[in-house]
Amino acid sequence: MRFMMLMIPLGYESAPPDVQLDPAAAAAMMKYNKALQQAGVLITLEGLHPPSMGARVSFAGGRPVVNDGPFAEVKEVLGGFWMIDVASRDEAIAWASRCPAGANEIIEIRQVQEMADFSPGVQEALAGFDELLARSRG
Repeated sequence: MRFMMLMIPLGYESAPPDVQLDPAAAAAMMKYNKALQQAGVLITLEGLHPPSMGARVSFAGGRPVVNDGPFAEVKEVLGGFWMIDVASRDEAIAWASRCPAGANEIIEIRQVQEMADFSPGVQEALAGFDELLARSRG
């Protein structure tokens, strides 16, 4: 089962573009990342720049509207993510619980949808999806 662990650093929604990581926290996180890799459960991971460097495209009224960050109405934003492959939701929770996150950080765990999770009609509409993914991964 694949799970995405989403890091939500509280306060990151208003972080400036030049926000800096604490070296000690980064070192602790790197140790955790290596443990995920050594256990054979890590698929990928990435950190994200703050919303002040991003943009949002909304489609109210059927047309794309672009808003540059930061986004005043946002309460929580993603700071990064891990994609892991584990046997169960409980195992994903156990890995998230081992993260050296700070008091202002939350990890949300979400299972990735697999083709078998969809109805036959949706599976038919998604024909070719696996090949698309395989080509995008090189």
